[in-house]
Amino acid sequence: MPEDTPKLAVSIIVPAYNEAENLPILVGEIEQALSAVEDGFEIVIIDDGSTDATAEIIADMQAHRSFVRGVFFDGNYGQSSAFDAGIRRARGRAVVLIDADLQNDPADIPRLVDALGEYDAAVGWRADRRDPWTKRLTSRFANFTRRLATGDRTHDTGCSLKAFRREILRRVKLFHGMHRFLATLVEMEGASVVEVKVNHRPRRFGRSKYSIFNRSLGPTLDLLAVMWMRRRRLRYRLRERG
Repeated sequence: MPEDTPKLAVSIIVPAYNEAENLPILVGEIEQALSAVEDGFEIVIIDDGSTDATAEIIADMQAHRSFVRGVFFDGNYGQSSAFDAGIRRARGRAVVLIDADLQNDPADIPRLVDALGEYDAAVGWRADRRDPWTKRLTSRFANFTRRLATGDRTHDTGCSLKAFRREILRRVKLFHGMHRFLATLVEMEGASVVEVKVNHRPRRFGRSKYSIFNRSLGPTLDLLAVMWMRRRRLRYRLRERG
């Protein structure tokens, strides 16, 4: 194995903002789901300026579980920043993104990672959403608008559960809100992407960090930015000299 090849098989990236009740359960489920993974795995948990006991719980798990690594922000910077911080620290050949709220099912992670044997990225599709109707409606409208505007055929860009080959994910520069469009952004880097239907569960503890208000203006502006990047990216081919 070349020296620059990561020795770990999988890095799990978990942004966490006020998820003290969920994190111990999530880490236990991830450990169970990946217990058979050869070459090992790590869980990188980013505390995004939590005001509850999230940081203390991460520190305690880091001290007692060798596969847990904590990253601690000095304030609340948002999910895109948390994902980016985790991605830059990932040591696995495959990098998996997952929410901390237990709505994503860690049992789906092995199927996403297995798909990387053929594809550069595997993105989750919550075909059976377990959210309030208002959240499902706004998400459906957002996905329809995005597909119409960008030509991206991904059904569920809002699903955080995604797996990527580390080298392709490292090429992407994230901006605020852009984690929603990672499938599109890696495709722009030449990556092959497959959708995988995943389980979706009701939230057990805590409250959603999103509402109909912060799912409208911000994502719309982000969509316009992605449209601009797709249309303005450089496209050229060299010709052979006769």
